[in-house]
Amino acid sequence: MMGSVLGRIALASSIFLLTTAPAWAGQRVVVLTMNDSIQPASLRYLERGLATADRGGAELTILELNTPGGLLTSLRQMTTAITEADRPVVVYVTPSGGQAASAGFFLLIAADVAAMAPGTNTGAAHPVGGEGEDLAKTISEKVTNDAAALIRSLASQRGRSVEWAEKAVRESSSYAEKEALEKKLIDLVANDRGELLKALNGRTVKRFDGHEEKLKLDAPEVVVVGPNAGDRLLSAIAHPNIAYLLLMLGIVGIYFELAHPGAILPGVLGGVSILLAFFALSVLPVNFVGVLLILLAIGFFIAEVKVTSYGLLAAAGLVSFIFGSLMLVDSPIPALRVGLSVVLPAALFVAVVVIFLLTRVLRVHKTTPITGAEGLVGEIAEVVAAVGPGEGKVFVHGEYWDAVAATALPAGSRVRVAGIEGKRLRVEPKGSAAVYQG
Repeated sequence: MMGSVLGRIALASSIFLLTTAPAWAGQRVVVLTMNDSIQPASLRYLERGLATADRGGAELTILELNTPGGLLTSLRQMTTAITEADRPVVVYVTPSGGQAASAGFFLLIAADVAAMAPGTNTGAAHPVGGEGEDLAKTISEKVTNDAAALIRSLASQRGRSVEWAEKAVRESSSYAEKEALEKKLIDLVANDRGELLKALNGRTVKRFDGHEEKLKLDAPEVVVVGPNAGDRLLSAIAHPNIAYLLLMLGIVGIYFELAHPGAILPGVLGGVSILLAFFALSVLPVNFVGVLLILLAIGFFIAEVKVTSYGLLAAAGLVSFIFGSLMLVDSPIPALRVGLSVVLPAALFVAVVVIFLLTRVLRVHKTTPITGAEGLVGEIAEVVAAVGPGEGKVFVHGEYWDAVAATALPAGSRVRVAGIEGKRLRVEPKGSAAVYQG
């Protein structure tokens, strides 16, 4: 009887799982929200969101986008992530008043489904420098031609207007949502996410490799994946100039700690800054020759503390430091490398710190010791046991020492330490002006 009941329960459970599991997996929608410039942190966030969609068996991923543009290097990797995603990707420009300008336009064109909310715009994708400035003519032509080729490839493969897409790159053309729909740059206009999901339900999507999928979104479960703490931190520090300044602050802090052991705070700040810099540089196009030159500079600075080179090692370190800094981030666009306007002040700051610390070290080397055995020379001692050419004892700095003197000095007299011979002190009468340096 009990076995029969258990069997029925097991059968009912199996039927329930078989009927509900596909709907649960197939109706899941992962939503990503990107309201910032396109940069390495954006790539990291997108890849994590797409991986979440794949693991959860989502029907599709929606990227809700509002961006003024960003880095070309990150953009290329993001378009690749979208076109190679296992599940369809919808790029939805929202909210009203938002935009998918410059780099954002490429993401919109790369999507399996491109959608916009009313009151949004896209386009204006002509390449510019990192601060929005025009590029030099030769570099501008190369970068523009490269970007135009990429947008043609994406638009053609997605069945969108190649002509109007290329105009956005070459002529900085910009399109409101209705214009983009009329010119076949996007697939639909939706007021909000709910309306977008209804429009997508039953829609047949052609993937980047050519095969088609029909979307089933009768009762979708929406899973919003937001940026994590790492994404937000990377977003704040991933600019080449910020990463570089963190690296320099770290080098100075550690150098200060090596020059003045026990300071603690400079070493701690330096260590944290270097770790943050390495975190940022891990997603930037780093030139390893530049890294090696900076490491060589660090080696020179450390050697300057340990070896008296009278500034030669420090000078060599500064030269390596400057060249390594200029070569650190390898980008075809000069404005997206570490700028000379940042490198020179940083080099000057490092030079001032190194010279200051070097001066302190040399000053300490020239100062007469005031601690240890050498620090006893010139101190006043009390004779405990008569001192003469034969051994006696004196008391100085809280210790008893064997001592010798050229003339007999009785117990209880005050004497001056003239020098050190092995483990014995050479003393003389307190009134003597001469100090023996033996």
